[in-house]
Amino acid sequence: MTGISRLATGLMLAGALALGAASPAAAQSAASGKKLVLALPGIPPIYSVVIGYVADKEGLFKKYGADVEIKPFDNGTAAARAVVAGDVDMAWSPTPPVINQVSNAGVPLVAIYGMPNPDWVVGTTESGKTCKDLAGQEVGVDSINGARSVALRSMVANGCHDIKFADIKQVALGSGSGQAMLAGRLKYAVLHLDDLAEIQTQGKKLNILLAMKNTNPTSHYLVLVARKDKLAADRDAYVRALAGMIAAARFMSDPKNADAVAKVATVTGHDEKVSKAALEEFLKIDFWATKDDGMPRNKIEAVAKLMKKIGSIKADKEPVSYDQFVDGSIWKDANAMVK
Repeated sequence: MTGISRLATGLMLAGALALGAASPAAAQSAASGKKLVLALPGIPPIYSVVIGYVADKEGLFKKYGADVEIKPFDNGTAAARAVVAGDVDMAWSPTPPVINQVSNAGVPLVAIYGMPNPDWVVGTTESGKTCKDLAGQEVGVDSINGARSVALRSMVANGCHDIKFADIKQVALGSGSGQAMLAGRLKYAVLHLDDLAEIQTQGKKLNILLAMKNTNPTSHYLVLVARKDKLAADRDAYVRALAGMIAAARFMSDPKNADAVAKVATVTGHDEKVSKAALEEFLKIDFWATKDDGMPRNKIEAVAKLMKKIGSIKADKEPVSYDQFVDGSIWKDANAMVK
């Protein structure tokens, strides 16, 4: 064997050994080659989907080889419709309306990750009021039949037995109900924990009439949805994107990252002080799933049953089953990649 041949053979062996000894981190960083568009609800974004912005800003999508473009939508229901239409690849959307869409129209959506613990409350700037005082009042929601609207219907159905939902006047304000209350234009609204933090930080007293955690303890908040056909065609890309969000959820849950998360969360329109205070409250209720896929069977099935009970699922339709609605295999593979 000539010197050149021995050199070439040595280089090939060295290359083979290097590939064989490559670290899992190096292997998982290989790009999928498929760009995914992620729809996030709220303009400005709602606090819950800060998880997507953290995954982007902290380089966690890139770390796991995902190419993800974030696209804001007015609300999560519109984002889910965009997934169905093929305009975006996946979306964080409210669980009840998505279950309604799949049950009523058979749309080909499947849930691959979830946020199981809703933070919805009905708040008012007036004192001495109870839920029966909602009758005849304007109540701020995101959109008619959107996430806040469905949450309002659910809380009233289980928490107020002396008024009818039809007696409430819904006002569609996107994610701006908190600002409308601060400005004195609105006295009642369906709010998130960060809305509460913003209002209270600015010195406005707020009273809670209803809280989803009390009226509907088996409720479920958001699911990350994709079209079944696109998921099958580009599974690896979805696994890598989900790995970035799992890593983001764990990053957000670590107290030492609170300042970094608060800085990213200013995308919601809150300043860093409010964002940090809100983060603390969200973490108290295990808002972002870090140990599992965030889609417990009992909660998904309870939401479907409630949607049927309150008429959101048509009389001639049956609620979608858990096994038809949830694909837990994507989270399992993504979680293994993160570990």
